[in-house]
Amino acid sequence: MSEKASVQFSEREALLFHSEGRPGKIEIVASKPMATQRDLALAYSPGVAVPVQAIADDPATAYDYTAKGNLVAVISNGTAILGMGNLGALASKPVMEGKAVLFKRFADVDSIDIELKTEDVNRFIDAVELMEPSFGGINLEDIKAPECFIIEQALRERMNIPVFHDDQHGTAIICAAGLINACLLTGRKLAEIRVVVNGAGAAAIACTELMKAMGVRHDHVIMCDKKGVIYQGRDDVNQWQSAHAAATDRRTLKEALVGADVFLGLSAAGALKGDMVLEMADAPIIFAMANPVPEILPEEAKTARPDAIIATGRSDYPNQVNNVLGFPFIFRGALDVRATGINDDMKIAAAKAIADLARERVPEEVAAAYGVSHSFGPDYIIPAPFDPRLMEEVPAAVAKAAMDSGLATKPILDMQAYRQSLRARLNPTTSVLTLAYEGARARPKRVLFAEGEEEVVLRAAIAFKEGGYGTPVLVGRDDVRDRLRDLGVDPDDYELHNSRVSPLVPKMVDFVYGRLQRRGYLRRDVERMINQDRNVFGAALLQLGEADAMITGITRTWPESMRQVKRVIDPEAGRTPFGIHILVGQSHTVFIADTTVNERPTGEQLADFAEQTAQVARRMGHEPRVAMLSYSTFGNPKGAWVDNIRDAVSELDRRGVGFEYEGEMPPDVALNPKQLANYPFARLSGPANVLIMPGLQSAHIAAKLLRELGGDSVIGPMLIGMEKPVQIAPMTSTASELVTLAVLAAGGIAR
Repeated sequence: MSEKASVQFSEREALLFHSEGRPGKIEIVASKPMATQRDLALAYSPGVAVPVQAIADDPATAYDYTAKGNLVAVISNGTAILGMGNLGALASKPVMEGKAVLFKRFADVDSIDIELKTEDVNRFIDAVELMEPSFGGINLEDIKAPECFIIEQALRERMNIPVFHDDQHGTAIICAAGLINACLLTGRKLAEIRVVVNGAGAAAIACTELMKAMGVRHDHVIMCDKKGVIYQGRDDVNQWQSAHAAATDRRTLKEALVGADVFLGLSAAGALKGDMVLEMADAPIIFAMANPVPEILPEEAKTARPDAIIATGRSDYPNQVNNVLGFPFIFRGALDVRATGINDDMKIAAAKAIADLARERVPEEVAAAYGVSHSFGPDYIIPAPFDPRLMEEVPAAVAKAAMDSGLATKPILDMQAYRQSLRARLNPTTSVLTLAYEGARARPKRVLFAEGEEEVVLRAAIAFKEGGYGTPVLVGRDDVRDRLRDLGVDPDDYELHNSRVSPLVPKMVDFVYGRLQRRGYLRRDVERMINQDRNVFGAALLQLGEADAMITGITRTWPESMRQVKRVIDPEAGRTPFGIHILVGQSHTVFIADTTVNERPTGEQLADFAEQTAQVARRMGHEPRVAMLSYSTFGNPKGAWVDNIRDAVSELDRRGVGFEYEGEMPPDVALNPKQLANYPFARLSGPANVLIMPGLQSAHIAAKLLRELGGDSVIGPMLIGMEKPVQIAPMTSTASELVTLAVLAAGGIAR
């Protein structure tokens, strides 16, 4: 019922994640140039006076001249933090920053976290109300009941922008989507089902209210708290709970469940027992959403009733009720029509859109990530949280509902164009990377970490293992076990290969000596190499089948690591190895090759790089547009070092490849549509997203400059074209970057 997944990690890794580099998870980035005095004069004084006066004359223009229309405040007082309880406003800040990150990541909504140091309801309400000029919407978070009901209702009445308590309504919307589909599969109608709600907090009440708004009858719902059934006449409940009091003589959860169609749990681990499930109606619908441990584990429920349809709040079981399916996209739609609130019509529209999505054919990238061909059925009633179609379907449905119900102040006139703009807002790479992690968890592999004596490598190996992405295979001496213990894990849980004592060494020596004996190496040279060189030893382990992929690079320069690996592992037949740096922005991805291996590639090699990089781009969700880069623009000026570029274009012409390509051309022509328009004969339909560099010197310099000076995230370099999956990381890589390369290597994206 929350954004929390069941991924495990050490406390140390979590603290390092939040503290390394710039502390926290968010920063403010200017959206306009701020390089010159003129820029500053326009941004501040005196230029800012013009939009100030325009807004004073017409307040609606604030949405045109400021960030208000795409800005949401995530606000909490820390009284109910992620099930941890009342830890105070300051302690809630990491959670609220995280929520802000999710808004940006999933729906391109800018968000600022605000923590209010008060438990006084009236002071909280007054503080938030005064912020209305700053924001386009308010997301309330982690506020305990019943205060959250009072706060939200008062703010909705006083403010003219959307106010949404996600702990309540986010859970309710995803739950409603799953319920729609579960009823469809079991031949039930909402107006006929009998529901037992276990839990009487904010989320449970919101779920109950939304179900009733969608057609579930009031007299068909029994709500329970830890004392039992909330029945009419019970005097120890609050007004929000008593609104759902049932006219019944049943007093316990067990009694309430007899004959019930649906169990909706937002309570505590173990609250639902197998014998209770046996008393429910045929094909019972069980939503056990307590986190991290549900009211009943799916396997226990299935043992009692194999015909049950089950959803939980966990990512390691089918049908996860995850709020991230809802809140970013609900706000996206509400902001885009400048809605004055979020009503039941908009929430129901979101639920129906999510339910509809689960009934459609699952995209290939989602199916591949989860390791099965998902299709609508008992184990797939709720879409995967990272389904890229959510960004289009849910905001469009919410926006339309806002318009139809009269809450939109800026209606959308062309819905198809709006849908296209939604698709363009997000970078498909971000979804593919997330799906790669999900795919790794679905099909875990053995990944060899060759530099196991380095702390950053050990932290990456721990994260890889505890994230469920596969089994780390460590290379190092025996003191690695002490280092693992210092990092808070049991060293016996990790496989360690020590070249000094490994029984595999004789077989490795035979194999490597067989490769190198005609290159001037003596057998004793090979023995020394395997004993002392972790990359040679690790690569030999990979060749002998002890792992599925290998990660190295932290202790050696990239070229040196590559030389060591190539002593043991050959290029794939018919291919020239090369490297790709991937630049990932909010709404774009650019692939640059070859940035690591070939100093002066031939035209044929450049054509190979273009084809293989185009394949990587497609695996990451992009239609490739390839630019063969040069300082020359289609032969002007002429030069002595552009023949290989021209030869590469001719070679691609000859091959008849199935993607757009053009060259030779400089980066500004390749990337700037205005510049490209000066060459109407150019074969690119838009800015290039695959840049093939003319030589290693320019490629390597450009990639390193962009890593250090650019604003995009950089993945790689990814090594392509080896017969075994090997990735050589930069020496400055963080643990998270190493895990990403490991996942990409094991999952086949980097191949």
